[in-house]
Amino acid sequence: MQRVENEIARLINECDYEEVTQLFNKLSGGKRLRAKLILKIAAEHNDAPLLAAIVELIHAASLLHDDVIDEAMTRRGVESVNASEGSKVAVMLGDILYSKAFTELVAFDKDVAKTIAASVTELSKGEMMDVKMAESFNANEALYLDMLYLKTATLIEAAAKAAAILAGKDAEAYALYGRNLGLSFQIIDDILDITSTQEKLGKPAMNDYVEGKCTLPYIYLYEALDKDDKQRLTESHAKKISKEETAWIKEKMKEFNTIEKSFTLAQKLSKEAQNTMGEDPTLVLILDTMIQRSY
Repeated sequence: MQRVENEIARLINECDYEEVTQLFNKLSGGKRLRAKLILKIAAEHNDAPLLAAIVELIHAASLLHDDVIDEAMTRRGVESVNASEGSKVAVMLGDILYSKAFTELVAFDKDVAKTIAASVTELSKGEMMDVKMAESFNANEALYLDMLYLKTATLIEAAAKAAAILAGKDAEAYALYGRNLGLSFQIIDDILDITSTQEKLGKPAMNDYVEGKCTLPYIYLYEALDKDDKQRLTESHAKKISKEETAWIKEKMKEFNTIEKSFTLAQKLSKEAQNTMGEDPTLVLILDTMIQRSY
């Protein structure tokens, strides 16, 4: 991973603007999941660290824009750029990261570059869908999963597929692995938003619902409730939830096993991904580690 960090630092320094360097260095690097996938799948290719760095810049840019849209004050437990520097600076920093990533991406093989570039378009569509869906309570599971794929899984899918193309491996098999990994990863994150603490999350617990996001546990809960309780649940949508309402929602989720049902879907997707990579213990371990995060 140090090779990736070195490439990221080089690309940021090449922007030749001290404020960009300073602001980027304040960002938390996160899990570097996409980079790790690329390094694992295309381990022998000299350009794998650069491709991984490009994808991580794209991911960082998308998070900067995401925080502006959500008006998020923290990111991974630290103050977000839009909170400390303002939304204009956060958007411009994101634009610089996107632009630098694409400047480097064009030097790659056409199929590799197109795979990553196309995923960024899909990612942006997913963000727009997410914003639109937050305007009202969404009880449509299929629509939510479509949005989840576009907003989260598509870049992970593209990273795995592009790395496979780079390494001369079965691109479609690795794409399926990346897609399912991305979906299950986000479903687990959605569960943790409800079951974990602010200290562990780095943001307020149950923040998704306050922001208007109806994740799978809420969708499954809505399906199970009677008419009066459906109305009670939807009346709390996109609002600051009282302790009483929070306790009621969690109690009902426990009663109808909506957390467990969501986890079961994540397990199913993970298993499908494992089946495509059964002979690669490292990629299987990534799935196991992801699915076993405590909830």
